[in-house]
Amino acid sequence: MHKLSHQVAGEWVPHSYPTNFSLVSKDNASPKIVAGVPGGDPSVFLRMVASLEPPYFLLYVLHTPRGEAKAGRYQSPAVSAEQLRKYVEAFGSYLCSDSRFDIWAHSSAEQATVVWDRHNQLFAYGPMQKFLTVLGDNGYSEGVVDISFPHQHHYREEFDVQAAAVLDAFEWTYSPLRSEDEQ
Repeated sequence: MHKLSHQVAGEWVPHSYPTNFSLVSKDNASPKIVAGVPGGDPSVFLRMVASLEPPYFLLYVLHTPRGEAKAGRYQSPAVSAEQLRKYVEAFGSYLCSDSRFDIWAHSSAEQATVVWDRHNQLFAYGPMQKFLTVLGDNGYSEGVVDISFPHQHHYREEFDVQAAAVLDAFEWTYSPLRSEDEQ
């Protein structure tokens, strides 16, 4: 299963990015990395976050619920590297196959954030060289990571139980969606 499709010869087919990344900097802002997540593989997100100093704070942005909870931002308490690994392992099939959310991980110690969004893109802010090393070690090279083509998201009924369990994994703190979170 996959969270994103695009059209090929009039048919919707799974979309998978190549192992590409690009460095982006706008208006004198600090650079960020934009990388594709081939096949929605959660290990890319996990490796990027694990390269940072724990504890981590997760932000689960539920923008398109299917009855499991109300739309909003759910922030975890401090999470250890082991807790993060177990979380991603437990919910990996949901994380890579459903588009109802974005997930963020933040390391306060390094003032760094990694975001895995509904388009199977990673955004990394913080220690660029560390992130570039992780990407290089995982076969990434500089290239285009673009979502400006017609595509569709999948919100899968078969993941409704896992979507609810994701929110039972920690004692999340809720806040409403921000305008930039909404689909």
